[in-house]
Amino acid sequence: MTETARPSWAPEDVDITKPNASRIYDYFLGGSHNFEVDRAAARAAVEAMPGIPAIGRANRAVMHRALRFATDRGISQFLDIGSGIPTFGSVHEAVQRARPDARVVYVDNDPVAVTHSRAVLAGNDNATIANADLRDPSSVLDHPETRRLLDFDRPVALMLVAITHFLHDGDRPTEIIAALRDALAPGSVVVITHATLENGPTPSGQEAVQQIYRRTTTPLIMRSATELEPFFAGFDLVDPGIVPLPHWRPDTPDDDLDPATLHGLAGVGVKPLRLRRGVSRGRT
Repeated sequence: MTETARPSWAPEDVDITKPNASRIYDYFLGGSHNFEVDRAAARAAVEAMPGIPAIGRANRAVMHRALRFATDRGISQFLDIGSGIPTFGSVHEAVQRARPDARVVYVDNDPVAVTHSRAVLAGNDNATIANADLRDPSSVLDHPETRRLLDFDRPVALMLVAITHFLHDGDRPTEIIAALRDALAPGSVVVITHATLENGPTPSGQEAVQQIYRRTTTPLIMRSATELEPFFAGFDLVDPGIVPLPHWRPDTPDDDLDPATLHGLAGVGVKPLRLRRGVSRGRT
């Protein structure tokens, strides 16, 4: 099979000549459901910034710590938007080890991610994939698979892991997150990780990576911790706030961390049981 030949598992309507962010991330995590165009973009990104694979691992590690935070609070429902292709250590694997009854709805709009997710999740009655788009919150919340598995009268962990940095300001990300927040019961949790030019040692490398992602369907938008604060409107940020990936409640001392991982931010918020005066339930 040539590098540009279509693999048997690839849906016919997928353009295999243009790189895709979820498939690039799959490659970074050691997955196999990506095309040569994705691998070429990934190699170019690593050449520009060799620490990118470490950022991917740090992102997955902080996701697991945040999942543990949610399950420790008794949450057993998870809505993972922009989930990509479920590789080893995905949400359902992590939470169903701790709680076999945990329910997980993955959401993605990439046909490869959706098709492969269905294959991975076959036989798992408590995990599913919804073909929907974060930019249209109603398509996520009202999707039959979402409604089938999740009870929005009980707390849900909303996972926005490495996805909001693909939303332009023109997409109105704060309003998108607010619409999702308003559907969640009090006691729900939101987890956000996001790329940044702050803190890390190679902002020029990150800028070069941005140039590579501009060739994909989902250009990468860098934001600071201050710019992420509005994303948590209506949630109480838990300690230590919005911090670099390895600094969010690390399991072990981070003496040996790769400095490149500081180019990712993480934050977790809890929807309060009673909204404080002056906090609106409407869109912000």
